[in-house]
Amino acid sequence: MRFTIDVDARGPLFDGRAAAVTEEYARDVRDTVAEFAEEQVLRLTGSYFRRPTGYYESRVETRTESPQVARVHDSGVVYGPWLEGTGSRNYPVTRFKGYGHWSQARELTRARAGQIAQRMLPRYTSRM
Repeated sequence: MRFTIDVDARGPLFDGRAAAVTEEYARDVRDTVAEFAEEQVLRLTGSYFRRPTGYYESRVETRTESPQVARVHDSGVVYGPWLEGTGSRNYPVTRFKGYGHWSQARELTRARAGQIAQRMLPRYTSRM
């Protein structure tokens, strides 16, 4: 007994559409997670700073470093490490231990990144 099977390789997996949708999904997740991280930093600075001038907050921005990486940073503000609590002039040199707003925002972002990506996924899988 002999069988003949014909396979017709058409569709999004074979014509490149799935790869393009996957790349778009990865970019959108990267940008959405970075936006969430930036919002967390700004929210925390707003709740910690007693007399905010707005300068430090205006320097917080997101920069895309690669297709997979976006970095939220304070544009190198000289007193940024002091505010965070990692500077050379923090405790024990002075009583100020820092706010830890960056480390808190990082932990919040790590905890939510998977949920953000999962929530976005159906929009892209429906196109594959």
